[in-house]
Amino acid sequence: MGNKVNPIGFRVGVIRGWDGVWFANRQQFKNFLKEDVAIRDYLKKLLKEALVDRIEIERSRQEIRLMIYSAKPGIIIGRGGAGIEDLTKKLKTTFFPGRRVKMSLNVKEIQKPSLSAQVIGQQIAADIEKRMPFRRVMKMAIERAKKAGALGVKVTISGRLNGSDIARRETIADGKIPLHNLRSDIDFAPVKAQTIWGSIGVKVWINRGEIFES
Repeated sequence: MGNKVNPIGFRVGVIRGWDGVWFANRQQFKNFLKEDVAIRDYLKKLLKEALVDRIEIERSRQEIRLMIYSAKPGIIIGRGGAGIEDLTKKLKTTFFPGRRVKMSLNVKEIQKPSLSAQVIGQQIAADIEKRMPFRRVMKMAIERAKKAGALGVKVTISGRLNGSDIARRETIADGKIPLHNLRSDIDFAPVKAQTIWGSIGVKVWINRGEIFES
């Protein structure tokens, strides 16, 4: 007991699937995995304002397909789909220079952004970077998630809160977060806020109810 397990990885194969859908041999596996991590990090930094929830990567022999789930898809798509074309060119020049790679990029809108731990975490981080009081920011985020239908929400932030000399951790929770129940759809996201006093870590858990097999 006491060892913390990522709630999303804990439920993969039970109620969740993989974000990377591809198969590779022993030599290619590490290269593909490293590529996936780098592409996700690059896109999350580049599309910070679009509030990206998750990025699914699907590979075949001829093509790489990216599915971006965002709370603000219009920022990514741009006028007449020009944003997607520019983004595809950037990805090709950054990660596949001098290689012929067929890449398709799709953007989907999240139906309920307030039930996405990643989106809530990014909003909290943005408010903390604007120097808003952290307790008020946490309470507002929990209220938004509860109004959207969450059964339970927990938010933890740690670091030099409000610029204090000694780093500390603060947690606010509402409702139930059954981490040991694999049927419970627990969404989790760690996000980092960069302030003038240093980095502040934000962790969000959202209980979206139970999933039963049909």
